[in-house]
Amino acid sequence: MKTSTEAEFRAFMVSRWPRMLRTAHFLTGHHQDAEDLVQAALAKAYVKWERVRRTDDPDAYVWRIMINTNADRLRRMKVREWLTTRFPEPAAPDHNEAFADRSALLDALARLPAKQRAVVVLRYLEDRSESEVARLLGTGVGTVRSHTARALKKLREQAVTSEAATLGAGRGTHGGQRP
Repeated sequence: MKTSTEAEFRAFMVSRWPRMLRTAHFLTGHHQDAEDLVQAALAKAYVKWERVRRTDDPDAYVWRIMINTNADRLRRMKVREWLTTRFPEPAAPDHNEAFADRSALLDALARLPAKQRAVVVLRYLEDRSESEVARLLGTGVGTVRSHTARALKKLREQAVTSEAATLGAGRGTHGGQRP
């Protein structure tokens, strides 16, 4: 690659890294996996940089590489993992509400299929329009809408199940009588 082209790629990479890392973190659920995902996507973009830079929207091209790389990563997993920040033994109560909310969000996203997770992350956490998401994923707007509807339905069901479990765990017995 020519020196000027390499400098152009480096500038692109440096300017996009923080946002790509944030998106990748939402897609993977772990900071280390997110860094690996962004590095893999940028490595693929580097190899194809001449083609990428000639497109109408190089950002969309690279984001699509990242989303497809994540989907490939998930497909290759022989044993499905459930991402969690909790250890099996009881932990001390966490008083940091923001951390708990973020953890709950990452847990909920981890339970969605890769395409639905990508749509939710891009639509609601990256604040992109349906048409942008469709372009990034290489699908139609209708497909984005259906993935969004299915994902939101699953997230609502998870929230109801989680809330019911929390309420059920909070009930104790008082000598066989209701309080």
